[in-house]
Amino acid sequence: MTGKAKAAVIGSGNIGTDLMIKMLRLSRTLEVAAMVGIDPASDGLARARRLGVPTTADGVEGLIGLPGFEDIEIVFDATSAKAHEANARALAPYGTRMIDLTPAALGPYVVPAVNLEQHVDAPDVNMVTCGGQATIPIVAAVARVTPVPYAEIVASIASRSAGPGTRANIDEFTETTASAIESVGGARRGKAVIILNPAEPAMIMRDTVFCLVDAPGPDDRRAIIGSIEQMIAEVSRYVPGYRLKQSVQISAVADQPRTLVADEPVTHQVSVLLEVEGAGHYLPAYAGNLDIMTSAALRVGERITARTPLEEMIP
Repeated sequence: MTGKAKAAVIGSGNIGTDLMIKMLRLSRTLEVAAMVGIDPASDGLARARRLGVPTTADGVEGLIGLPGFEDIEIVFDATSAKAHEANARALAPYGTRMIDLTPAALGPYVVPAVNLEQHVDAPDVNMVTCGGQATIPIVAAVARVTPVPYAEIVASIASRSAGPGTRANIDEFTETTASAIESVGGARRGKAVIILNPAEPAMIMRDTVFCLVDAPGPDDRRAIIGSIEQMIAEVSRYVPGYRLKQSVQISAVADQPRTLVADEPVTHQVSVLLEVEGAGHYLPAYAGNLDIMTSAALRVGERITARTPLEEMIP
């Protein structure tokens, strides 16, 4: 008996395997009770078996049939948007809590540093996307100082770190991220772009955030920069490789961009360049897009099962 809450991971690909390893190495509150896949030859299932984690290659039905399934409190779904819909239906009769790392968005969007406390009781929470986890905190940091009529994010990830699930969900990525920029980040209108960078050697994840605001005075600028820096410190508590690439830029907008923000006043653009270096638990450091998703999901799982306020969680 470990005293930890039992958790299962569905999806034995890059994201699911990285999450499993993080849970085994880092978590003081969660125990990996099962690794679930559909490919018996997957590296994720092989690693799980070597690490002593119970496995099944029969998908969610195999999970339900595993001995001890009834003791599992939380399930992390690292499959695909369509697969999560089926998995959620299969697990609904058992009342299993779910953390969704796909863009399915059946439950509320959760970005730990922004709105986790609002959704600790939700049966199925959605982790948005890697780009959303990296950029929405910045939009929210600006929005808590001044209204944001429009926010646009560009997430650039190494092509080598984009597995089949990511590639199959590009449309869902842009739609889900844009929606969460508005509902979680607080922008009136949001737009998201993802770039799969084929450069060799592979480049680490980089994200650019643009927010259009009406903040002409020096006090506004100082408040915006201070809020962004505070938010970066909060996110880096659970994603150590999350950082500014260069200083926050606030520049005047010459002409009112009416096509983006209708008739709302806009005087300045806030530009934030970020990079996310992975911890290298499963893939190399360039895979920051994996790391921020699994790190954020782990933080949510620990908060939900431990019932411990975020500010009291250990780094």
